[in-house]
Amino acid sequence: MKKILNEFKTFITRGNVLDMAVGVIVGGAFTGVVNGLSNFILKPIINWILALIIGKDGLSGAITMLSPAYKSVEKLGEDGAVLVDANGNAIMEQVIDLAHSIYIDWGAFISAIINFIIIAVVLFVIVKVINSVRASHEKMANLVINGKVTKEEKKEMKAQGFDFRSEADVEAYRAQKAKEAEEAQRLADEAAALERANNPTTEDLLKDIRELLRNK
Repeated sequence: MKKILNEFKTFITRGNVLDMAVGVIVGGAFTGVVNGLSNFILKPIINWILALIIGKDGLSGAITMLSPAYKSVEKLGEDGAVLVDANGNAIMEQVIDLAHSIYIDWGAFISAIINFIIIAVVLFVIVKVINSVRASHEKMANLVINGKVTKEEKKEMKAQGFDFRSEADVEAYRAQKAKEAEEAQRLADEAAALERANNPTTEDLLKDIRELLRNK
């Protein structure tokens, strides 16, 4: 029993399982947000536009009837009251029974397209943000690998007009410092060589004598 519990603990704490659980929870919440945006904001606007074009029903009336079925219902007046005839009987009228009719629901199709576009746009934004964060993380990782910018470097970069938050500026600054260090080393080597030529050591004198003897 203990072995089974340990195996279950190992399984449930795996990264993939936790990622999947988070994805399901976030996906459910995200679906609610998308449906709310579609049903309560975009669809009413589209319904209003379509009502101006095709009639008052908008998307709900955008259907193509293939095999209509009818049912009898009480006829209502403009005030919502049931209309009656001279004998006091309710006036009945025939209306289409959508539950038993065969029709093409263009409104539902358009709604599905709206939801798809919303999801695609939101996913595009999310992926773009993730890629941007990943790129920034990689830039910072490169800076860490190449050495962090010290306080002294920040001050010097600011004085020289470099932005220490920019990877390109940091690379340009360090390339300039490397070039300056290389030039300083070259000048130091030349100075050391000149100093040694003006003040030769015993070893240098012995080498010169040896060369003279070889050339004779």
